[in-house]
Amino acid sequence: MTTTALPRPYRVTPARVLRSEWHKLRSLRSSWITLGTAAALVLGIGIVMGTTYTSDGGDSDVDTVVLVLYGSVLGTLCTVVLGILVTAGEYSSGMIRASLTAVPRRLPVLWAKAAVFTATVFTAMLATTLITFLVAQIFLGDTDQAASLNDPGVLRAVAGNAAGTTLLSLIALGLGALLRSVPGAIGAFIGGVMILPEALTMLPYDAVETAVRYFPTQASGVLGSATPLPDAASPGAALLALTLWASATLVAAAVLLRRRDA
Repeated sequence: MTTTALPRPYRVTPARVLRSEWHKLRSLRSSWITLGTAAALVLGIGIVMGTTYTSDGGDSDVDTVVLVLYGSVLGTLCTVVLGILVTAGEYSSGMIRASLTAVPRRLPVLWAKAAVFTATVFTAMLATTLITFLVAQIFLGDTDQAASLNDPGVLRAVAGNAAGTTLLSLIALGLGALLRSVPGAIGAFIGGVMILPEALTMLPYDAVETAVRYFPTQASGVLGSATPLPDAASPGAALLALTLWASATLVAAAVLLRRRDA
């Protein structure tokens, strides 16, 4: 009598969920178009700033890293949209039902999306900021904005710029999972993350002014500056605050993911 071995049942493991989310992200043309656009904006504007800068132009007091990586403002908008598409885009297309059917516990899907997205965006933006800084310095070598990665605070600011962009985009990913709507999440990010802090600074209260220093966009600005900013948080405190904002958004999304239907 012969017996045949039954196939082993499919097991959901963290590695398999991560692999699945990586395949989703890299297989979408929009992912690479958005990341490529972000990188092109940062690099292109950095080259323009380098080639057009003159020592007698009145910008000598501007931080070198801020000057060179000014395009990160637009690049961040691209990665923010990508973060929203990673989560809210699946709800719009209906693909989220297949994802949650394959992973009934649900939360591993969110954690895997966040991990894959964070690693991808940080790697891409760190490479972009390093290349942009080095290329721009080719044109700034004979000006008062000449600097190197070995100068105090420069490498930290270049890496901090990439970290700030990544964490802001991770907040957007969490908002996408919370609201399940691409337009809604974009509006919430623009209104809550970008506009609200500026509106709060108009209030004549010292406590509000102190609190605004630790809001996402303000904390991100600190991370991308090689020199200390006046009336701003320290780089360590800014990184911690930005990490907590991203974590809180993801935790809120996780709670609702467990409680709501797909």
